[in-house]
Amino acid sequence: MAPDDIKPHAGGREPDYRFTLANERTFLAWLRTALGLLAGGVAVHQLVPNAASTVLAGLCVVLAAVLAGTAYPRWRRVQVAMRAGEPLPPSRLILVLTGGLLTLIVAAAVLLVVS
Repeated sequence: MAPDDIKPHAGGREPDYRFTLANERTFLAWLRTALGLLAGGVAVHQLVPNAASTVLAGLCVVLAAVLAGTAYPRWRRVQVAMRAGEPLPPSRLILVLTGGLLTLIVAAAVLLVVS
């Protein structure tokens, strides 16, 4: 069976259920992180009376959207790789989250210094 014929729930070899559940927990963790960033963006926008805080809130919301939008494709790639018996794909989400959080931290530090 070609790897293109393998779907997350069909084809290939059934992976150990523990790995499937771990993959699902990782997916849910990315979604929780996105929800936390979204809540942080809303809180900054509502509670900080500085016009520049809109930039910080916007960065939080954009990073949340990127994480939420890429969590499912990541889950799917890992699930298909496990079924195909292939190595797990590298995670670009970690680099995106790290870069996004670093940007948020620098923006928050600039806002603190300026205000």
